[in-house]
Order: sequence, then structure tokens, then C-alpha cells
Amino acid sequence: MKRFILGTFLVLGVLATGIYVAFQVSPVPSVLAIRYIFAQGDETAMSALQAHVPPGITGQHNLAYGESPYEVFDVFYPEGTQTPLPTIVWVHGGAWVAGSKEGVANYLRILASHGYTAVGIDYTVAPKAVYPTQTQQVMDALAYLVDNAPALNIDPNTIVLAGDSAGAQLAAQAAAIITDPSYGEMVGVEPSIASHRLAAILLFCGAYDLGGVDLDGQFGWFLRTVLWAYTGTRDFMNDPEVRTASVANFVTPDFPATFITGGNADPLTPQSVRMAERLTAQGVPVEALFFPIDHEPPLQHEYQFNLDIDAGQDALDRILDFLGRRVSPAPSAIISSGDG
Repeated sequence: MKRFILGTFLVLGVLATGIYVAFQVSPVPSVLAIRYIFAQGDETAMSALQAHVPPGITGQHNLAYGESPYEVFDVFYPEGTQTPLPTIVWVHGGAWVAGSKEGVANYLRILASHGYTAVGIDYTVAPKAVYPTQTQQVMDALAYLVDNAPALNIDPNTIVLAGDSAGAQLAAQAAAIITDPSYGEMVGVEPSIASHRLAAILLFCGAYDLGGVDLDGQFGWFLRTVLWAYTGTRDFMNDPEVRTASVANFVTPDFPATFITGGNADPLTPQSVRMAERLTAQGVPVEALFFPIDHEPPLQHEYQFNLDIDAGQDALDRILDFLGRRVSPAPSAIISSGDG
């Protein structure tokens, strides 16, 4: 019996050592755990949003914009749409290692009900692909959408880029490249559409300066893991190529008019505040929605997807007002009831 017990402890010790080593030499074990947690969160958020989706929204699903199985998109618009609509192209979040277009689909349906075509794109999450592959995929998706605009009810001259969390960083970087090709040369990604096609951008709860994240704070382990996976190097802070991912350092006056927001209890909100300040300093029209530090209830990361709280509904109303002033939705396509 003693030999059995000792043998069991030996096996457990070897397994524990193996797990520890695995976590030290690769971000994959941690990424798998993060991916599972994010998937559960996406499912919960989209289930809650279902009650706010009005009838009368249709679309096309899992269309390919490239050759990779990850290079697919969904498109939503009001039933009966026969003319191009101002188009919102959304890049999903997930810390660059998780998430999918399905995780934002109901929010896009709600936006579409207000007279827009709304597109959700997928891309290859890290570490299967590393920076700047995902930025290139966003650019490829935009090119495909413009080239195939009539079949998708897209107005190719009125495109609004949008993104949440990591998707906000990707959307912002794509917008910066489109409006400043010299920045694209530094990143290694060429603009795929003309800057005049980009009417505005919506940024939610993003990370825009990787050098400004707190790697020693409460979320240090998480940030180190996802940035290691995304950049492909554990020493990402000292990699000169990675510095170009900090899009806040490269914005110009030509960056599109911006709506930006973050919750008062979101650890990434200081990044959104700094991004808004840098855009404003460049003379870019910015509409920011931030909240007092003592706001109740505390607004966590991705608060905007919760339309069952006043702040989430306020964000949606502010978005629609911002879009109404920057682009003109099709009045005949607006669905006026059942959208919460």
C-alpha cells in the first residue's frame, strides 16, 4: 500500500511538473482556458440580447472573404433591403486569442434594425496566427466587402469600422493604416480601401497602447499570456515590431471621426481615455462616453452589450445619434419596434 501511495504521489508530481513546464514554454495551455471562459461570456451576452432583437432582420452567414477557414463573415440588414445601406463592419473582441463573429451577432442585428447593413468578420485568433496577420485579415475583409458591395447591400462609400476589446485595437489599426499608408509600411500591411470610404469608427473597451498595460497588476498574468500569444514572443515589450501595434502612438489628423467608450470598472478604460485624448490633440472629431468612477452599478469590460442596464442602452442611443450625424441611415429600412 505504501508503495502504491508513493507511486501515486510520484505520478502526480510528474504531471504537476509537466503542467508547470507547459505553462512556462508556451501560452497555449493558458489560452485554452481563457478561450473557454470567453466563449461562455459571449453565449451569455448574446442570449440576453436576443430579447432586444426585433423581427424583420435577415442576412447571409459564413461567407468567405479569403481562403482560410477563419476568413469568413456574416452580414445583416432589414428584410426587403434592395439598395445599399451605410455599413458597419465589426471586428470582434476576445483578447486576440478568443471570440467570434457569433459573439457579436445579436448586437449587429440590433444595429441593422436602425437602417444599416452590419457585418461581423472572423479572423485567425492567436497563437495560431500572430501579429500583424489579424490586421491584414481585417484589411482583406474590407477589400472583399467593397468589391462585392452590391450583392451584400453595402454602401462602399459609407463604411463605419467598429470593434470591441481586441477588436477595437484591430479596427483602430486598420483605420490608421487606411488614413496613413506610411504607418502601414511600418506595420507591413497596405491599405486595401481608399480613405474616403471610411466615414467613422466605433471603439469599445479597447487596448490601444500595449506599452501602457499593467503587467504587474491584478490582470498581469492574463495580459502577459494573451500578448505573448498575439505577438509570438514572450519578450513582447522589447520587440520593435510589436511597438507598431500601439496604434494610439500613430494616429494622425486624418483618422476618422470616432466614438469611443469604456466602463468605469473596466481596467482597460484608461487606455480608451488616453486614445480619446490623443485623437482630440490631433484634431480628430471625438465623441467619448465615460462614466464617473463611483458609477453604480460598476460597468465592467464590454458593458455596452448589456442592454438590460441603463448604461448599455445609453451607449446604444449615443452610438445611433453619432452615426446619424456622420452617416445617414435609410429611413425606409429602420425597424421601429421591438428593439428594446
